[in-house]
Amino acid sequence: MPDIIRILSTSQRDFTRQFAAIRERSATASPHVDGQARRIVEAVRRRGDRALIDFTRRFDGVSLTPAKLRVGRAEIDAAVRSLSPAALRALRTAARRIAAYHRRQRQRSWRYRDSLGFTLGQRISPLQRVGLYVPGGHGSYPSSVLMNAIPARVAGVRELIMVSPAGPAGYNPAVLAAAAIAGLDQIYRIGGAQAVAALAFGTATVPAVDKIVGPGNAWVQAAKRHVYGIVDIDKIAGPSEVVVIADASTPPAFAAADLLAQAEHGSGDECAVLLTPSLRVAEAVRRALDDQSKALPRRADIARVLRRRGALVVVRTMREAVELANQIAPEHLELLTTDAARWVPAIRNAGAIFAGPYAAAPLGDYAAGPNHVLPTGGTARFSSPLGVYDFVKRTSVIGADARAVRALAPTITALAQLEGYQAHAAAVRVRLNGGE
Repeated sequence: MPDIIRILSTSQRDFTRQFAAIRERSATASPHVDGQARRIVEAVRRRGDRALIDFTRRFDGVSLTPAKLRVGRAEIDAAVRSLSPAALRALRTAARRIAAYHRRQRQRSWRYRDSLGFTLGQRISPLQRVGLYVPGGHGSYPSSVLMNAIPARVAGVRELIMVSPAGPAGYNPAVLAAAAIAGLDQIYRIGGAQAVAALAFGTATVPAVDKIVGPGNAWVQAAKRHVYGIVDIDKIAGPSEVVVIADASTPPAFAAADLLAQAEHGSGDECAVLLTPSLRVAEAVRRALDDQSKALPRRADIARVLRRRGALVVVRTMREAVELANQIAPEHLELLTTDAARWVPAIRNAGAIFAGPYAAAPLGDYAAGPNHVLPTGGTARFSSPLGVYDFVKRTSVIGADARAVRALAPTITALAQLEGYQAHAAAVRVRLNGGE
């Protein structure tokens, strides 16, 4: 693959321009996609199940009735039975590890009494009903079912609703099995912008939810933007990306394998970048990419990604590599060096850090335990992985007696008058006067 992945150097005069072209991403939704998604969302809001059925026939090639929108228990049980014992063990092992990690993220309600006599606190409570979108386009993603549903369950969400396009061939049984293992309550065979709209507004068959999580194509992401505010959403997901930092100690085969793993996702807009202070390492990784890619069934997809969004970048020092990685703020950041622990504290912006030559990103994709729903497109500068905290809400609690109100009343009334809100001040004064 030497002809389709470039080697760049930060000392090149035009490095900034070339590297910016690699990092530039396609818009999540073009005006055409955005307009289509808006029309679909509005049609489902107005016409409910009828619109869902029409769009499912048109886009997925599946004819449904309202009674067939929901996947029955018998179909789910049959999917579980159809999987091999090894496949079920893998799903259950991943589910246990994901749950164990996310249980450590639980937050507790708290309260205290201050010196004026106010009782103050914060109540943590789970959302009541969450919708999970599971894609059905380029591939089938039982791991996404586990990663999205299990933190919600750990948080205490009462009801989990899954939507996923089945397609004419039906579901991959692994998706339904993962749903059963994760404890999904209801599953509907709908996808696209229409499924997002159904979750947001509800129909005669599909219940409305409080929040929608899960990845999807450009139409799904556009629909999530259109319904935000009616419901909450997790984030606008973009294509997968990895930055690998390597030095002379890094086995070239490790680095190449990890770049290929991210490049095979299939959208064509993934990003795979190596940062190394050694030209020799960059050249060795390029040869390893060529060798390893020959045996991969998605070689053509991978080649397209590496040509558009791939680069092996020679930096001046490891510190420059770390600073460049912080500027990129990648979804996955791999420190494939024997002294990885030294550099972890210097990483400010990354969705997930994989520290050490054996810490490959696919560990986190499937079964290490941390969530694989990560910020993309540079949003790791301000965003976090999906977690239990995404499925709870925080409510302030304020309690006061007459003594506490009397102590704070001068401050409250002064601030209210500064803002011109006399009724606010009066609501405090009336309590000082015993209701008179």
